[in-house]
Amino acid sequence: MKKIITIVGARPQLIKAAPLSLKLKERFEEVIVHTGQHYDYELSDIFFNELKIPHPKYNISVGSKSHGHQTGIMLIEIEKILLEEKPDIVIVHGDTNSTIAGALAAVKLHIPLAHNEAGLRSFNRLMPEEHNRVVTDHVADILFVPGENAVKNLAKEGIVKNVYNVGDVMFDSILLFEKLSGNSKILDELKVAPKNFYLSTIHRAENTDNISNLVSIFTAFSKLDKKIILPLHPRTKGRIESNNIAIPGNVKVIQPAGYIDMITLMKNAEVILTDSGGIQKEAFYLKTPSVTLRNETEWIETIQLGWNLLAGADTERILESIDLVKKAEKFDKPVYGNGNTSEKIVEVLKAIL
Repeated sequence: MKKIITIVGARPQLIKAAPLSLKLKERFEEVIVHTGQHYDYELSDIFFNELKIPHPKYNISVGSKSHGHQTGIMLIEIEKILLEEKPDIVIVHGDTNSTIAGALAAVKLHIPLAHNEAGLRSFNRLMPEEHNRVVTDHVADILFVPGENAVKNLAKEGIVKNVYNVGDVMFDSILLFEKLSGNSKILDELKVAPKNFYLSTIHRAENTDNISNLVSIFTAFSKLDKKIILPLHPRTKGRIESNNIAIPGNVKVIQPAGYIDMITLMKNAEVILTDSGGIQKEAFYLKTPSVTLRNETEWIETIQLGWNLLAGADTERILESIDLVKKAEKFDKPVYGNGNTSEKIVEVLKAIL
């Protein structure tokens, strides 16, 4: 049986790995390597327990460090694992430091590399994620892309070989686990009614490392008419505490939520306010309008359909965008596949291997 190594390390990668792992195990031997880039239980272990992903055979436990330090440790340790396991192919997801470390380790050892979620571009080179995704695309042997815009982005950069438009595996995850969200008690625990609260996540460096951005975002939150549920990322929490930033009284801070609880919150929020690419998409799939706390997005289809608006960290733009996006017209167009992306990826890998 052919062996595949899947490298994960952050929340979105764990979510993407879940439905794909279920399909991979039908055809291949899969070895999961967890870099430990997200080391908090609520951002990591809970996903393996909740989503029934096989626990990793290897956990590098890199933790929180500078980009260079973190990526260097992961690269060294992943290389050791690849030399020992001798896989037929390596799969990396998304655009984190775990992605680029896994990609470089594989290509240096001449092991075929597949990049899931290839072809995305924010065109903002100040984002670490943009460098990670561009470099990974240019060293990958197989590129699984979520939609036509991603295909076009790659073609503009001269990448046209072994590009497969398979859709978005995160859509598979939503379809797989949304039915379990009925068991969640999170709304009762937080004492919020469906469609009578906002949900926010803030973790991107462009916001957490810019104190004026954080202050501006919280100023906007203070002017909203409903409670805002904020699952607080450890890095964001550290920035807030070290800079004595006041959290408005209508903001309910909670621990990072498990995926089933998070689906429940996303599905029942009136509007989602986020700087996360993954949550923009999840909101899109769950038909909850969103406002992106960034000035650009990789998921431009959500903007084109009017279901997501870019507001950056500007207080007035955030407030105006919330009012506008509430009026967005619902849509039925499947722009990121039909929820069978995992099957398509497995079929491509089966044919290649």
